[in-house]
Amino acid sequence: MLCFATNNQHKIDEVRAYLGPDFPLSGLEEIGCKEELPEEQPTLEGNSFQKAEYVYKNFGISCFADDTGLEVDELRGAPGVHSARYAGAQRNAEDNMRLLLKNLAGSNNRKARFRTVITLITPKFTKQFEGVVKGQIIHEHIGKGGFGYDPIFLPDGYSKTLAEMNMEEKNAISHRALAVNKLVEFLKESHSLFITE
Repeated sequence: MLCFATNNQHKIDEVRAYLGPDFPLSGLEEIGCKEELPEEQPTLEGNSFQKAEYVYKNFGISCFADDTGLEVDELRGAPGVHSARYAGAQRNAEDNMRLLLKNLAGSNNRKARFRTVITLITPKFTKQFEGVVKGQIIHEHIGKGGFGYDPIFLPDGYSKTLAEMNMEEKNAISHRALAVNKLVEFLKESHSLFITE
């Protein structure tokens, strides 16, 4: 069994679609993990490792965890590791976007990037994978799909925000999909489709 250490059903669906049938995937609820995973590190790398390690040690299941941050040039990389809680502990996407747009008001530098770091922990491997997509923060919400900051993020070279893209379009370019692709390639190259002992 392979567990994606998250309760975010949007993330699970997105990654399931990318992994395909060779990698049956469970979320935290399916393995009986009801507690909030620790996220106490100052970096995406540290947080993703901490979450994956918690599940592996406490449930004995091979797993991977991701941490994603939106890094905005004008804000010196903020909100970064604090992206989910940018506007407060309520982790509300609308509040986060509203605060970000307020903090960018009057700025001509709208460059940003989404960055995902995945940590895989199995009996055989501990490894990290990174995916990055660069783009711009636009001035208003466009699109109903996706989640998080997707409605205000326009990827470089595209005329649609991430929230306007269907899952197939988004998976072709998204930071999470790029990181997951590296994860899948690693598992296949290592002949590790069955990664539990």
